Amino acid sequence: MDAKSIVRPARPRETAQVRFADGRIYEAPVGTPLETYVKAVDFDLPAPIVAAHINGELRELTYHIVTDSEVTPITTADSDGMRIYRRSLAFLMITVAEQLFPDAHVVIDYALNFGGFYCEVKGRAPFTPDELARIEARMRELVEADIPIGKKRVPLDEALAYFEAQGHTDKIKLLKTRKKDYLTLYTLGEAKDYYHGYMVPSTGYLQKFALRPYGPGFVLQYPRRELPTVIQEPVQYPKLVAVYNEYSEWMDVIGIPNVGTLNEAHERGRMREVILVSEALHEQRIARIASDIAEQHPYVRLVLIAGPSSSGKTTFSKRLSIQLLAHGIHPTTLALDDFLVNREDTPRDENGDYDFESLYALDLPLFNDVLLRLMDGQEVTLPHYNFITGLRETGQTIRISQDHVIIVEGIHGMNPELVRDIPPTLIYRVYVSALTQLNIDQHNRVPTTDTRLLRRIVRDATYRGYSASDTLRRWESVRRGEKRWIFPFQEHADVMFNSALVYELAVLKPFAEPLLLQVKPRTPEHIEAKRLLSFLEWFIPAPPDLIPDNSILREFIGGSILRDYVP
Repeated sequence: MDAKSIVRPARPRETAQVRFADGRIYEAPVGTPLETYVKAVDFDLPAPIVAAHINGELRELTYHIVTDSEVTPITTADSDGMRIYRRSLAFLMITVAEQLFPDAHVVIDYALNFGGFYCEVKGRAPFTPDELARIEARMRELVEADIPIGKKRVPLDEALAYFEAQGHTDKIKLLKTRKKDYLTLYTLGEAKDYYHGYMVPSTGYLQKFALRPYGPGFVLQYPRRELPTVIQEPVQYPKLVAVYNEYSEWMDVIGIPNVGTLNEAHERGRMREVILVSEALHEQRIARIASDIAEQHPYVRLVLIAGPSSSGKTTFSKRLSIQLLAHGIHPTTLALDDFLVNREDTPRDENGDYDFESLYALDLPLFNDVLLRLMDGQEVTLPHYNFITGLRETGQTIRISQDHVIIVEGIHGMNPELVRDIPPTLIYRVYVSALTQLNIDQHNRVPTTDTRLLRRIVRDATYRGYSASDTLRRWESVRRGEKRWIFPFQEHADVMFNSALVYELAVLKPFAEPLLLQVKPRTPEHIEAKRLLSFLEWFIPAPPDLIPDNSILREFIGGSILRDYVP
């Protein structure tokens, strides 16, 4: 066929088509905002749409469609969508609070498991319940009015001048090391602020929230993405909050309250001091835990250590063992995995797949029997689980004395059902997690989940041969297991150990960036990789040679002196 018979001149198209994930196709004039398409289409979704994936990239609803596009709506039931919702809600709350109380500087500190940001106010006394009610009432007025949330790119010098006039020294220090000559600010009425990540188009999207007193501060509540239309009742976490308070004290000791001050310390040649003091604080805490166990020995015979993925539990266990030896107490470690039932007996999840993270994937009667006989001084033959065959085999035979404590590390250590036959007086539980992390500034927090994810990406590449794509693909499943089997039991701990290090993202950055850059475009993993790369841009990289060889961070970046140490 002659080419000229099928190819002919054409005028530029005046419309662009959107193909949604369910196959429906709509068109509108070129440049129509995505929000207009979404409002014109009926979606049967469990939660509000707040963004979309467009041709494999995360976009705000204000994004203008100029070419034919593949679009997948993102709701608050999705991780990206809930991040957008929380960030927008925080912007609304801070704007209202600082308009009603001009002397107040609101700080978003950390997230709470029931769905909420713990916040404090600086520059004045804490908000009273009546003042919080005023802020909430004004927020609801603005939600009802559906005020646009704008977006404006400004020269960096202009942004610095604005934040200096507002007294936001944290943002000034952060921006001093920014390589780009501009900054994108979000606007709400006359208010302007920098937020790391996308927003909803207007306040009308922010229907679900609450403001309530919580400890010395208050909590800005939002729905959990598992229940995206429900505000849950607040839960008190006294042990968890104590760890957060301790971490705040640590940051005061080190003099590093945010990323800007960390970068400043790097430029002033203080990184060695920051690292050494951070590590000393870890060692102090581990030593205190070992002393507490030693004071209760020989009554305490079993130490259970649990926490979510990439919390540094392995290194913590070994450092605790060394501290116990310094007290004359001999640690014996048991691997919880060796007590897995045979693969064919493993419970299955809702998809019919083996659920290896279930508590009932373990032979609980056998585990309890082995513990009781060991603590009674009997000789015991341990099981050994063969991951290749999926069968339990015969392991080594051991006997321990009254000078020993048994250390067991595993995700179920805080669950009382794990050791239902062991008298509670014999047990000491330690919950380990990177519970807090250095925030970008007072309004932009770094989720501790992201810190653990970066640790895991680096470790998986170093020791397990997994790409960043592999780790990112598995992460959602890992998180589901944590929410079901770990977080509900964390307050059962006798003590919590915060494995976060104030400097660690600066060290992880040069390890993680090359791995994240290898993630293929137009994949779900690429969207997450871009998000992680974006916030890592704020950190000046730090060399790993300053990190002590027994640091918890060495478990992930390599070079740990404890890697082959077996208590």
